[in-house]
Amino acid sequence: MSISDLATISTCAPQDLQKKNIKAQTKDLTKELDELQNKLYAESKWSLLVILQGMDASGKDGAVKQVFSSVNPQGIKVKSFKAPTAEELDHDFLWRVHKHTPPKGNIQIFNRSHYEDVLVTRVLGLTDDDTAQRRFQVINGFERLLKERGTQILKFYLHLSEEKQQEKFKDRLNDPRKFWKFNPNDLKSAKDWPLYRKYYQEVFEKCSPEIPWTIVPADQNWYKEYLIAKKIVETLRGLNMKYPGLNES
Repeated sequence: MSISDLATISTCAPQDLQKKNIKAQTKDLTKELDELQNKLYAESKWSLLVILQGMDASGKDGAVKQVFSSVNPQGIKVKSFKAPTAEELDHDFLWRVHKHTPPKGNIQIFNRSHYEDVLVTRVLGLTDDDTAQRRFQVINGFERLLKERGTQILKFYLHLSEEKQQEKFKDRLNDPRKFWKFNPNDLKSAKDWPLYRKYYQEVFEKCSPEIPWTIVPADQNWYKEYLIAKKIVETLRGLNMKYPGLNES
């Protein structure tokens, strides 16, 4: 899918899709993912890095929970990148990221990622555009290095509408089980929507074009989860993995 302009890409599922059918397909995909992850772990030849980016309330946590619900936790890790610590700020911006990349045989999920350092840092005025341009090149080299070492990289942008985001923010205020998710700063970030979209657009265009982004319409969880699961399963299928034979030595 061309990412010439996010504003031209729908945040919703096609109208002709039936939710029940898509959820059934997602269930089948997650079962297959379990088997593929077993092969990945056993063969220990490849690794998979799944990067999830998106505006607040785009459903990154929910996607992780649903898509990977059947996977053996022994071979998967999730890392959420929040504001850097004082120690992390004393190093280069990729220092805290590189140590969480997946070893062979494993799946690593980044819930937010190194891309925050060319997105939110600019929105907040912590870095300037010249710094971001240099970081684009560093990110490209970093991802190429991982790819050369056998890491398959999948980058998903969860494409949420402003209307749906506001609906989810209100839901957090009305549901006691979700109070912990509410952050007053979320309301401010919503006001910065045009700036975030501008910087995301630049990321899509300049960061590792050989490792393209997948834009995932995120207004409906069932469709978002299906697209993510489908892409991951197709990628792992393409590795033609096999269980190792008996070791007779």
